[in-house]
Amino acid sequence: MATGTLTAPVLIDRIVPAARWRDAAVVLGGALFVALLAQVQIPLGFTPVPITGQTLGVALTGAALGARRGSLSLALYLLLGAAGLPFYAGGEAGVANLLGPTAGYLVAFVPAAWIVGRLAERRADRRPWTAFLAFQVGSLVVFALGVTGLAIATGRPLGWALEHGWLPFVPGDLLKTALAAGLFPSAWRLVERFTRA
Repeated sequence: MATGTLTAPVLIDRIVPAARWRDAAVVLGGALFVALLAQVQIPLGFTPVPITGQTLGVALTGAALGARRGSLSLALYLLLGAAGLPFYAGGEAGVANLLGPTAGYLVAFVPAAWIVGRLAERRADRRPWTAFLAFQVGSLVVFALGVTGLAIATGRPLGWALEHGWLPFVPGDLLKTALAAGLFPSAWRLVERFTRA
């Protein structure tokens, strides 16, 4: 695609050559990557929502694969977990996870990956500051839908859901976002160096 267009190749387009199998392989790979990071879990005793690596996985997958493949990857992640594979936080599986207190967070992964991917297609992942903002937008989508779902599932007021489903996670989320925002521009520099050589 020409440089002057609104969308640009995302990282995976520069790493893996175009082939019939590529899109299916990277969509599956993204789902498996998020499933792996979901196993990084720290339960908090005062809330049903654990700290996990999932949101980092969502941001990295969306940015690396772009809007369409990133959101398809997270949709596949949800389907495989609902089908019984131990893909959700701490090895959880089954449809009940899509109906419980963390359902809003899980469902939000799909639009969050699409948004981050769309911003990456507009080159937001190439510089640390714009990457940080892009990943934070994705996180805000996850927390907005997650907190809403938490309030509905628990029957608690929105203030309680914010206190138990967003505020405790802000420091870790900022750290994960900063990590991702540091990784992506560095990855782009490496890829550009090797693809030019």
